[in-house]
Amino acid sequence: MTLLAELSPALERVRRRLLPITRDQMMLLMAAVNLLFLGIDTYLAHSISGTIRPYEWIPIIFGPVAAVLLLAAGLISLRRRPLASATASTVLLASIVVGLLGAYFHLRRALLPNAVPGEQVSVDLLVWAPPILGPLTFSLTGLLGLSAAWVEEPPDSGILRLSRRCTMALPYSKTQAYFFMVSMGSLATVISSVLDHARTGFVNPWLWLPTGVGVFATVIAGTLGAIENRRRADLILYTGTMLLMIAVGIIGAVLHVLDDLTASGSFLLERFIRGAPFLAPLLFANMGSLGLFVLLGPEETAA
Repeated sequence: MTLLAELSPALERVRRRLLPITRDQMMLLMAAVNLLFLGIDTYLAHSISGTIRPYEWIPIIFGPVAAVLLLAAGLISLRRRPLASATASTVLLASIVVGLLGAYFHLRRALLPNAVPGEQVSVDLLVWAPPILGPLTFSLTGLLGLSAAWVEEPPDSGILRLSRRCTMALPYSKTQAYFFMVSMGSLATVISSVLDHARTGFVNPWLWLPTGVGVFATVIAGTLGAIENRRRADLILYTGTMLLMIAVGIIGAVLHVLDDLTASGSFLLERFIRGAPFLAPLLFANMGSLGLFVLLGPEETAA
């Protein structure tokens, strides 16, 4: 029985009619969509300086190309799952590497190695430097996609089939792994939000809303990953939290767009590039959506 069926049998029946795909297929699709928008978001962020350096084009180009390759792997999986898994795994491993390298370059920009001891790193530097956790979204997407690309046989056993002859046993089930990744993604999202909003000094009290919701989602998702026997009340609380994450993300995106418009309500591209990042709040909605997809069934075949 899926977690969604435990939550609401009626919702599970509706889901099977309207969304007849497995959880892993949905996660791979979300990984492709995320990589596409990460490429777009990286382009907008790197355009602030007015000149994009050669190595800064790596994530910009990689995002859309990786998304296309993952979609192609999804089509291949309908007939040749091992080949599709190998293709997707290569792309997703590359995504992890791109994220780690990006975080390294951003961290270097936040440090002053030649400064006097005690001033080489500070909160102000971390706040105003390029977002250190931003590139790690590529890594989290790669980790999420890898979990979806490898078949778990039998479902919820924690045994992943990497190839026809090679398996890997995890200390917990794939469902628990997904909960942990939603928790880590929510934590990274709320930290990025806090660093971004810290530039305004949190003068607007509503800026604390995404902070509180993000922390709460981190705790709830991590707790459901740590326990195996989940009650219906736990699933109701978790689902409500993920829906709240989606609402916060949508509201935040609307508020950022309104802030980027001119006083007369006109669109000015320069304000959208250098002003409030209108795609950033959608990370909350993204993590909330991923959290809801965890409730889908774990059934999958290696054929």
